Amino acid sequence: MADALDIDEKAKGWRGSREVWLAAAREAFLESGIDAVKIQPLASRLGLSRTSFYWFFEDRDAVLQALLDDWEDTNTRRMVQASEAFAETITEAALNVIAVFLPGGGFESRLDLAVRGWAHQSDTVAASVNRADETRLVAMRTMFDRFGFPSGEADVRARTMYLVQIGYISMQVQEDLGLRLKRIPDYVKTFTGQAPTQSELNRFHARVGIV
Repeated sequence: MADALDIDEKAKGWRGSREVWLAAAREAFLESGIDAVKIQPLASRLGLSRTSFYWFFEDRDAVLQALLDDWEDTNTRRMVQASEAFAETITEAALNVIAVFLPGGGFESRLDLAVRGWAHQSDTVAASVNRADETRLVAMRTMFDRFGFPSGEADVRARTMYLVQIGYISMQVQEDLGLRLKRIPDYVKTFTGQAPTQSELNRFHARVGIV
């Protein structure tokens, strides 16, 4: 049995793994765009045979779909989770969402930007982006609803908050982290109509690793 396992592990090593191939596809995508995600260049990047790819993906379309699924899981899921996270006040809830977009928060801005660029080349991807945006907005509207905001106001505040974050990404804003953190209390007040308390800011800073 042990010998059989050893042989199986060696075979897997020669072929790579689904995760290894997907990571290479993601790296190529982020570096050079979707046209760079092709089977032979990925095989060359990994030092594996082209035929190894087919152990894990049926064809190129399958790995492209896996990239989209990975983007959804990485960015949309984490943003929805942040919107649904426990908070005693709307200002604390807003800080939960803002934290996701900061370094180490889990939302991958480069990946979001790359997928939005890809959407200009594919109606299918554009539809996926539209669905993701609506899913994220619904989560944020629901967050404002939870704290008693009227429906129309909840919608506009959610849109304001979300579109500012996506604007940072789409415009590839280069902003010093210290300056961005300094602006966050005023952003929260703009988004929610209320200023965060110092204790909420202290907890937020601890969560994002700022002392």
